[in-house]
Amino acid sequence: MMDILFKDDGAKGAFYVEEAGEELAKMTFVWAGAQKMIIDHTEVSERLGGKGVGKKMVHAAVERARAQGFRIMPLCPFAHSVFEKVPEYRDVLH
Repeated sequence: MMDILFKDDGAKGAFYVEEAGEELAKMTFVWAGAQKMIIDHTEVSERLGGKGVGKKMVHAAVERARAQGFRIMPLCPFAHSVFEKVPEYRDVLH
């Protein structure tokens, strides 16, 4: 089981996966006010390719948005495609 980690400095942050201190996947975001997270980039190392890590990071963002009451604007093409494919996530879509 791989943990999706989270960091946020109040202006921007990321959901990410680390293994032995090395960042292998990252989905970055910026805040537009307190109620809107803009996902702007997703990248996954080839070592994790095909494991659904990108989708898991989007899922982590959706769960956090639901728990904390904010919306997500997926400007990153990958994140946008996940929102298109998973209608259950649209409750947090901005």
